[in-house]
Amino acid sequence: MLVLPANASAGVKFTKIQYDSPGTDTGSSSSLNAEWVKIKNTGKKAVNLKGWKLSDTASHVYTFGSLKLKAGKTVTVHTGSGSDSKKRVYQDSGAYIWNNDGDTAKLKKGNKLKDKCTWGDGGGTVNC
Repeated sequence: MLVLPANASAGVKFTKIQYDSPGTDTGSSSSLNAEWVKIKNTGKKAVNLKGWKLSDTASHVYTFGSLKLKAGKTVTVHTGSGSDSKKRVYQDSGAYIWNNDGDTAKLKKGNKLKDKCTWGDGGGTVNC
């Protein structure tokens, strides 16, 4: 597995990505939601993620609604559907987003890249 260093300073960054939903890919809500991205605020102040974008190399884009991520806290972004909370949000996708054979997750505020995490084939999970 290939993991490239993140492009982030202290602030909001990727910590872990489950890019291969465990088990058989059934397309069910539980299977889609087993594919996720964890994003942590490593800074000392809360950050409002409203308008920030999470994307992959195939240009799937999730735009955050109003979500204040407190200092030291993590939010998990699930691929499928569910009820958003302070700890979990859902992309409401009916298909898998993250490629098992390699992909890059990008987090942007406006046009500014805040962080990225790249992986190759294997493992199903990557620490960013």
